[in-house]
Amino acid sequence: MQSISKPHGTTILAVRKDGRAAVAGDGQVTLNDTIVKHHARKVRRIYNDRIVVGFAGATADALQLSERLEGKLERHNGNLVRSAVELARDWRTDKYLRRLEAMMIAVDETNMFLISGNGDVIEPDEEILGVGSGALAAQAAAAALMRHTDMDARHIAEEAMRIAGTLCVYTNEAITVEEV
Repeated sequence: MQSISKPHGTTILAVRKDGRAAVAGDGQVTLNDTIVKHHARKVRRIYNDRIVVGFAGATADALQLSERLEGKLERHNGNLVRSAVELARDWRTDKYLRRLEAMMIAVDETNMFLISGNGDVIEPDEEILGVGSGALAAQAAAAALMRHTDMDARHIAEEAMRIAGTLCVYTNEAITVEEV
């Protein structure tokens, strides 16, 4: 069984610049060493389209976590900070949830978090956050583009994902992007 600390099989990237945030995900789905789908949507809007989430890991697990986060958001009137912390706490301590193998990025107008089953709710120092097998390549490309171009968040996320797709065999160029 794959460890949740080393997700593979996807790349999700979040970038915030000039008051806009973009979350991008590739479309490739792999089963062991075989590509079984090229155009999956791993990025979606939740909570009245005010929050964008992206997932790396097992699809069913990721969808379960998304539904749980949305329930927490409804309970806490859209407060992403409180909802993310409660989800991470439940994920770490609940006997059923502990077995879920996924990582999540959640973004609203002001916050950007990586949420994991280890109980992590991590807000990045820079306005860039990635998860999945191609995350390091995507984050490095996004950091360079942020520092050395005038591109907006969406275009930085798209181009960084394309670069990651040239380096990571589990990441393709069928990119989905959602903005807030």
